[in-house]
Amino acid sequence: MPPWAAVLALLLAALALLLLRPWKRAVGARTSVRDQEEQEMVSRGPTAQFSDRREPLPGGCSLICKPSALAQCLLRALRRSAALEPTPSSWLSGPHLQTFCHFILPVGPGPELAREYLQLADDGLVALDWVIGPCARGRRVTNTGGLPPVLLVIPNAWGRLTRNVLGLCLLALERGYYPVIFHRRGHHGCPLVSPRLQPFGDPSDLKEAVTYIRFRHPAAPLFAVSEGSGSALLLSYLGECGSSSYVTGAACISPVLRCREWFEAGLPWPYERGFLLHQKITLSRYASALEDTVDTSRLFRSSSLREFEETLFCHTKSFPISWDTYWDLNDPLRDVDEAAVPVLCICSADDPVCGPPDHTLPAELFQSNPYFFLLLSSHGGHCGFLRPEPLPAWSHEVILEAFKALTEFFRMEERMKGLSRRRTSFLGGRRRWGGLQKREVSPSSNLEEIFSWKRSYTR
Repeated sequence: MPPWAAVLALLLAALALLLLRPWKRAVGARTSVRDQEEQEMVSRGPTAQFSDRREPLPGGCSLICKPSALAQCLLRALRRSAALEPTPSSWLSGPHLQTFCHFILPVGPGPELAREYLQLADDGLVALDWVIGPCARGRRVTNTGGLPPVLLVIPNAWGRLTRNVLGLCLLALERGYYPVIFHRRGHHGCPLVSPRLQPFGDPSDLKEAVTYIRFRHPAAPLFAVSEGSGSALLLSYLGECGSSSYVTGAACISPVLRCREWFEAGLPWPYERGFLLHQKITLSRYASALEDTVDTSRLFRSSSLREFEETLFCHTKSFPISWDTYWDLNDPLRDVDEAAVPVLCICSADDPVCGPPDHTLPAELFQSNPYFFLLLSSHGGHCGFLRPEPLPAWSHEVILEAFKALTEFFRMEERMKGLSRRRTSFLGGRRRWGGLQKREVSPSSNLEEIFSWKRSYTR
């Protein structure tokens, strides 16, 4: 049986068991009282700690953010969005079905990709898949009067290229973007040429990839979207680079924000086993190459995602570190105050992978930081947000509409600044001309003193 068939069989078996028993956490299981509280919170929708600075949106969604001109612009765009309009309930409305369909269903034909391998400073390789077609329904222009914007897409941390990621790329291509998918070392056919993998929140490889993208498209606006656990990489990059990130706007679909707690608490057992098995299959082809740096026998015997992550990156043979130190270096929110790019996070209150918003989303981040916006939905599962075919996931529509609103907002801001500068220059010229006239008619005026600015200007 091929590896993909084993993963598919395992996840389909988990789906069959969905109706037979309630799920518990795989690692560090919470008490039954806590589980009941979580179920109650999910059934109530967005919880009390998100009631502050919460703006209602169509479709039972809410926008939680700090009030600002940018927030008002985004709020107007979302309230006009047809993607958020309520749709008739279907068999896809359950959170587990939304999640399983996202991860399990075949990708299909997908877009046409042109792959580039980027050699990094330490001789490692990452892959960039440029989406070059098809575009069946005609290409729309997003950036009027300029170059098509580049959309950088970062898949989940497990390296699984899902149908939703490819659907986002196709929709973005149709809307006038130039999508490119970033693949980490050893992921999705990218060769592992050095015995080093990318830690969970280390953006060093992504920095080099963005630098290369800017080299290829120096004048095009750059937007970024991440999926699920891949959001840790994007947020780490935005925090470390700050205003030098080259990114105009970003979006995170079902982000994992409190990553250490997420690893330590564990996932419901079908997801925990499925993601763990996928990682083991991906790295099994590099087992001999990793033997010098990692205890591979212990790695492939790992029974949880935490044990796998800790063995792979903490218990190395050359430079072992503690679990605490690892998260000091890889927590995606460690430099979040330095981020200077608008970030829209789309989350669901019934997310079975991340858990209830009260425990997994830092409300203070969205209520106090003017660059972070939380679109909280009552339904959607983990990275699902699916609608009946052939409609794309509504999260994709919302993200592209938000990017369009950001582009128009920044263009208007630049126009207002330009008018302000021209007005200041004009008034300054009038004041200078009036001053010269007064000084010229003064009997005590000195021509050399009046025009002394010429000499200082030419020095």
